[in-house]
Amino acid sequence: MRRKGLISSTAEKERKKVKITAFDFDEKQYTEKDIPLNQCIIYKDKPTVTWINVDGIHDQAAVKQLCSCYGLNELVAEQIIDNTQKPKIEDFGEYLFIILKMFLYNKETSTIISEQISLIVGPSYVITFQERDLEDDVFDAVRKRIRTPGTKVRNSRPDYLAYRLIDAIIDYYFAILEVTGEQIEKVEQEAISHPNKSTLIHMQRARKEMIFLRKAIWPVREIMNSLQRGESKLISVDVQKHMRTLYEHTIQVMDNIETLRDTMSSLLDIYLSSISNKLNEVMKILTMISTIFMPLTFLVGIYGMNFRYIPEFDWAYGYPMVWLIMLTIVAAMLYFFKKRNWF
Repeated sequence: MRRKGLISSTAEKERKKVKITAFDFDEKQYTEKDIPLNQCIIYKDKPTVTWINVDGIHDQAAVKQLCSCYGLNELVAEQIIDNTQKPKIEDFGEYLFIILKMFLYNKETSTIISEQISLIVGPSYVITFQERDLEDDVFDAVRKRIRTPGTKVRNSRPDYLAYRLIDAIIDYYFAILEVTGEQIEKVEQEAISHPNKSTLIHMQRARKEMIFLRKAIWPVREIMNSLQRGESKLISVDVQKHMRTLYEHTIQVMDNIETLRDTMSSLLDIYLSSISNKLNEVMKILTMISTIFMPLTFLVGIYGMNFRYIPEFDWAYGYPMVWLIMLTIVAAMLYFFKKRNWF
């Protein structure tokens, strides 16, 4: 899957002003333009399909005004503004309110950023709220389909458009998990080859990211299950089949997360084993050095005793002979260690 734009520092870029873009289309024509807030209401009762995308939810007054124009519950507006909401779905009869999490990867900081996406699915419209105005986001593929005549999204109702938007978000989960998997592999290689204190920091960060992803994606499965069961009159039978596919995709995502979690669980054992092996190598070298010096220390100890009569003291070749014996012992022990493959 293409990652351009999403996996970059632009993931954290925000605009001071709320940007509202309206797509109005049917199978024969479409219009796309940035509109002021007071023009949103004109799309409410049109026979065509309308997609209004709002980039930026920091302007609370603008979000509440737009929700009021479309007759949305005040609690809906509050939950859109509050970006700490968990993924969920609420059926208000005349419209569906869905909250999902979209993940963005910052290449410069190597961190995953969470963005709340709110969707309002009505009888003739879909409204989406994004926290940031990105140069390139997951909805670009949907925009391209709308701009292209003859595509299914141009010939369908708002429920199919909502399916395409949700599908774009869930598809990108796989890309994020791919990036996360690559990071875990790097940490694993680091834990095997040269473990150090920073390895533990990287392991802890990867573990927190996996917990973060699991908590955010787990409720999405229940949302897709609700949509594929046809509990809302706004979702047609045909789109329910597509939602069933998304439900299966969310199960695959969760399976991938569980696999990565299992890998993370084994990383600590790998790290501890690597540290233990490294310590054993050091101890082996020190033990060999100590073993070599033990007989040498014994010889030196003998000739360092303060006895008056030691025969070798009066021998002209006594000193060189002691050196010869010591070097022979060292060479013999090194040969023995090498033959046993101890180094």
